[in-house]
This record gives sequence, C-alpha cells and structure tokens, in this order.
Amino acid sequence: QVKLVESGGGLVQAGGSLRLSCAVSGRTFDDYAIDWFRQTPGKGREFVARSSWNGGTTWYEDSVKGRFTMSRDNAKNMVYLQLNNLKPEDTAVYYCNTDRMSWPWGQGTQVTVSS
Repeated sequence: QVKLVESGGGLVQAGGSLRLSCAVSGRTFDDYAIDWFRQTPGKGREFVARSSWNGGTTWYEDSVKGRFTMSRDNAKNMVYLQLNNLKPEDTAVYYCNTDRMSWPWGQGTQVTVSS
C-alpha cells in the first residue's frame, strides 16, 4: 500500500519562503511523474507543479512560475516543492500524488500566507 506524507507547511508572511516535502513509502516511484496539488475550502484540488520521472523536466501552473521550484530524489523516495515569494493567494493545503492521482491521498500540509 502506497503512503504519501506531506510536510513542511506553516504560517509565513507574504514574501516569505517554505520548503514542502513529500515522502513516498510502499513502493518506488521512479517510473512516475509526480504532481503537487493544492486545495482551498470550497474548491477542488488544483494542479501546481509536475516533475517528470527523473526530475529532468518540470511544469508549473502559471501563477507560481518563477516562484515555486519542484525537485525530487528518487533514491530517497522524496519530492520537494520550494515556495518563494509567497502570496496570500497561495494559502491552501498542499498535496502530492502521481500525475494521474493513482495513489491514496495523504493528509496534506497547510500553507498559510498572511498579508
């Protein structure tokens, strides 16, 4: 059974930074593209960023381009999302999963950005 554990969220002021982590257990994941998603109350999960299977290519939602950076360490079964120049509209619970949302969702990690 695959388990996803997100961590690293917190409360920061606008302009601040956070580094989110996603630990994948239960299987290796170096054959999957991995996405970060985020969700706010009353809205569905939205795509934030994607890493190809080896981290060689990344894609970003337009509003986070130039501010967020995704990386992965396949040897450690870890995925990361560096969040810089945070804005209040980035406030959400952040989740990781495969690009096809193949695995059970983790609990997410809360990011709160104050103005």
